[in-house]
Amino acid sequence: MRAVDAVMECLKAEGVEVVFGYPGGANLPTYDAFVDAGIRHVLVRHEQGGGHAASGYARATGKVGVCLATSGPGATNLVTAITDAMMDSTPVVFITGQVRTELLGTDGFQEADTLGITMPIVKHSFMIQHPLEIPRAIHEAFHIARTGRPGPVVIDIPQDLSRAEIDYEPVTDVHLPGYQPTTEGNQKQIRQAAKALASARRPVIYAGGGVINANAAEELCALARADRFPVTCTLMGLGAFPAPDPQWLGMLGMHGTRAANYAIDEADLICCIGARFDDRVTGKLSEFAPRAKFIHIDIDPAEISKNVPAHIPIVGDAKNILTKLVAEYRALEPDRSRLEEWWQRIETWRERHPLAYEDSADTEIKPQFLIQALYEATGGDAIVCSDVGQHQMWAAQYYHFDKPRRWINSGGLGTMGYGLPAAMGAAVGCPDQTVVCITGDGSVQMNVQELATCAEDGIPIKVFIMNNGYLGMVRQWQELFWDRRYSHVDMGRFPDFLKLAEAYGATGMRFTDKTTLVDDIRAALATDGPVMVDVRVTAEENVYPMIAPGAPARDMVG
Repeated sequence: MRAVDAVMECLKAEGVEVVFGYPGGANLPTYDAFVDAGIRHVLVRHEQGGGHAASGYARATGKVGVCLATSGPGATNLVTAITDAMMDSTPVVFITGQVRTELLGTDGFQEADTLGITMPIVKHSFMIQHPLEIPRAIHEAFHIARTGRPGPVVIDIPQDLSRAEIDYEPVTDVHLPGYQPTTEGNQKQIRQAAKALASARRPVIYAGGGVINANAAEELCALARADRFPVTCTLMGLGAFPAPDPQWLGMLGMHGTRAANYAIDEADLICCIGARFDDRVTGKLSEFAPRAKFIHIDIDPAEISKNVPAHIPIVGDAKNILTKLVAEYRALEPDRSRLEEWWQRIETWRERHPLAYEDSADTEIKPQFLIQALYEATGGDAIVCSDVGQHQMWAAQYYHFDKPRRWINSGGLGTMGYGLPAAMGAAVGCPDQTVVCITGDGSVQMNVQELATCAEDGIPIKVFIMNNGYLGMVRQWQELFWDRRYSHVDMGRFPDFLKLAEAYGATGMRFTDKTTLVDDIRAALATDGPVMVDVRVTAEENVYPMIAPGAPARDMVG
């Protein structure tokens, strides 16, 4: 069969039901193979949108996302999406077309060194040099993307090789001697961690997106409830521990709760699971958690002691390690009363510093109120995707996620334009779920073209634009750190989002009154097909609390 038909057989063998992509000259043979393949293809309107959609699909379902693009600009348009997947450990396989082999190195039409361009931003990449390599490369790519620390893999296939006839033999096993991720964790280190937790008087569990990637939310809860351990999560870890739980401190970091950040600052032991001590969490690194010893559990050994020295490092899969850690901890029968004084301090912080804002005296919609109204209207039962900026932080603060894979946003790279296509991918992967996108008037315009994809394919996402007329987070920083010298953050009067929604085949709405907002949102959610809602909110509202850049967590403002 043709090599491209073998590609389709490999995708089906990997359980792929849907791919996102955009055709062009170099991947025309692949698109011809789709005609008979029986795999759903979602035609996006921009390759970056396709990459983010594949990411949203992967994050919502736990499966590997797949995105296709042609050579040259098709591949380079994927760079942001690939980097985003790498930063947030998202399993996506990107299959790109390449010019014919005799044109390689000649600056042929739509030629670009896709492998060289993407090498720093992938977990692994393949440049196909013989058509017989294609089936094994496909299966190895999926294996690498989904195992260990998940991440993006690129397969670059020259057009003439994709058209070649090959004797296809199904690949039934993948064995990569140089790639053997550690999954079980060292039992001696796990036992030491249990003992450290049992003797700690001010412990905190600090969980990140790795817990969700490992499908270890239940095991995290089991550890927290093995004693009365306080739990905080990163932006990427929200939903790994149920927000309504009394042991939940809220998110930590730059816009986290004071209770979470103060607890981290005064902890004597921090058990970090599937997180990487990034700068948005630690603040001033030299003053981060100065009284604490650290247990660090991570699938990626490169993260251990990268930013903060681990006193008890444990490399492996969070699900496996937490199961063993809980068993070891319970066997010790620790004194549970030792945490009473710690919880009294935590409760004091909670009472003195709750998440709060000053609501409007009239019908004006405060952005925080919008998130609360959305939470009430959905009953907390929705997949929420966001873009990047103030709206992202308010959503993290005020939408109380109680399950994993319900919060999908761009964390490490901070990609504006991520939310709408990611919501599209999540809705394709979870058609029975309500999927909403919270975005800003700046972010939404970066990939708004995917609204056409949603309209054509009947993907019923609901997009809520928190419209304050500014690039809100940049404006906030200019106000606080640049003497209110606003420079090029006013977004002006255009576009008219209702007309734009209509032009793209979606339903457009505009909400301006907080007294009817919950009912208005319910009406939007009940509307068939894609909906884009322009919600006018307070123009100059800031996200608080906040750790100023370069400051320690204890010096939160707001």
